[in-house]
Amino acid sequence: MIIEDKKTSISNQDIHLENREKLNISGVKDVLSFDDQMVILETELGLLTIKGENLRINKLSIDTLDVSIDGMINSLNYSAVGDNKKITKGNSFINKIFK
Repeated sequence: MIIEDKKTSISNQDIHLENREKLNISGVKDVLSFDDQMVILETELGLLTIKGENLRINKLSIDTLDVSIDGMINSLNYSAVGDNKKITKGNSFINKIFK
């Protein structure tokens, strides 16, 4: 009996929060949902939900996988990619742009 070792590759992800007002995140695959109180990102390490007030996406780079968000950041929360059933890949922000 041969047991194969499945290696998972975990990418690095940097999150830089400055004075709870400027948030820079690397390793972002997609913006699934956003408004002025919540941003949901699909990252290389799972779904990242950012909650706050007056949130704005200032920079979104598909090439470098970087996102910059301004506003009052209240919380950051990771969850598994399949946990958020309300958001589907077809309804993502980036997919809407490139229709």
